[in-house]
Amino acid sequence: MARVLKNKELENTRLATNYGGWMYCDTCNENIGYLCYSTYDRLELKYQCNCGSQGRAVLDFEDSKVGQNCKDELVIIKNRFCCPKDSEPLITILDKKVASYEMKITCKSCESIYTKAK
Repeated sequence: MARVLKNKELENTRLATNYGGWMYCDTCNENIGYLCYSTYDRLELKYQCNCGSQGRAVLDFEDSKVGQNCKDELVIIKNRFCCPKDSEPLITILDKKVASYEMKITCKSCESIYTKAK
């Protein structure tokens, strides 16, 4: 069943599909990562692409839960940031394509809010 977006704010960023898939910098068209469709509940991402462009994405859904802040670290499995509780992949950020980023992502299954920065 497709989820219904409540908020979708993209700056200098585009997604391959409505709320997931490959993420691209609008300025240079470089692929900066991959957002897993069904495992996240909310995403807040700010980044600086290697081309110098500042990008931002905020996405959440009609059925998104508030979530609880979590001090646990995301685990990396096959270059994907995954929930440490169930190993579900949430997002991939291609480090070699971005100079820096700040991210808050909520896992749909455990409702934990994870933060990560470079």
